[in-house]
Amino acid sequence: MDLIVELGKRSYPIIFCDIDEAGQRLTECVKSKKFMVITDDNVEKYYLKDICRSLESQGYEVVTSVIPAGEESKTMETAKGLLQQALKYGLDRTSCIAALGGGVVGDISGFVAATYMRGIDFVQIPTTLLAQVDSSVGGKVAVNLPEAKNIVGAFHQPRAVIVDVKTLKTLPERELKTGLAEVIKYGVIRDKGFFQWLDIHMEDLLALDMEALKYAIKRSCEIKAEIVGQDETEQGLRAVLNFGHTLGHALEALTDYKKYTHGEAVAIGMVYASKIALNRKMISQQFYDEILKLIKKAGLPTVFDDFPFEEVLNKLTSDKKAYNGRIIFALVDENRNFIKAEIHPDEIKSVLY
Repeated sequence: MDLIVELGKRSYPIIFCDIDEAGQRLTECVKSKKFMVITDDNVEKYYLKDICRSLESQGYEVVTSVIPAGEESKTMETAKGLLQQALKYGLDRTSCIAALGGGVVGDISGFVAATYMRGIDFVQIPTTLLAQVDSSVGGKVAVNLPEAKNIVGAFHQPRAVIVDVKTLKTLPERELKTGLAEVIKYGVIRDKGFFQWLDIHMEDLLALDMEALKYAIKRSCEIKAEIVGQDETEQGLRAVLNFGHTLGHALEALTDYKKYTHGEAVAIGMVYASKIALNRKMISQQFYDEILKLIKKAGLPTVFDDFPFEEVLNKLTSDKKAYNGRIIFALVDENRNFIKAEIHPDEIKSVLY
């Protein structure tokens, strides 16, 4: 069953189907006749031919662009190269960009779509668990600067999201686990029943049980679609999706985006955000212990690296969620109510050291 992200005239479907069926399903929601498919050199060998064949079978003209895999590609320089290729390929305002890959490909492809000719259509075809449950839904698109993650970007909603769960069969185990961090996040911030289900079925998810994965992805997308539908541009409720991300982004930047995947950093961030909530008596020791246990059960890291506090503080105050130099964390209480909390540096220091 497909889902709808309700955003008035800009509503769009999350379509669950095989990649082979993507072209036919996209005719329902994309009016473009020309596609530029952007992917990375990991995904290229698995799915690029399939998606091109599927699009061409419906009469679409298709051009392609392949970028190096990894967070290192999510830069202004890479975006500039893709924009120049779009121009060279003759894309116009009626063309559409298709992001085939994980979060990096989706973010940079969406950024290119948002900025090329002041904005053209794009679709998300996520092939990693993290992208399927999080980054492909909601219209946040961005690139990094050396100083900060996702600091140059826009809100640009896709025309559709195509989810083929079977693409996860080619996903490295580490990337599967990184996606599970975001799945766990939804259970923590929104749905106690889903959190308990994850605790029971974590081994099934790690073993690539397709039925378990389908349920986890759909429930995650339902939660995100509901939140985005209420608060598209993160003026209020949507900020709850940043749970674990403030410290997580700082850790990624401190390690030059090389030591941790995004999900690993978020997992660590969730542990420390929960510690702060525990210290503030917003959650019980039992809830904190359950969060820590589930993150460990997914095979994710839970300990922040030992960096000088001044370096950590510098990254936190340059985070895009910071306000007038004040550090903002997304926290939840025992009943999963969202609290956008200003955190004093001493509070952070007390949980880190």
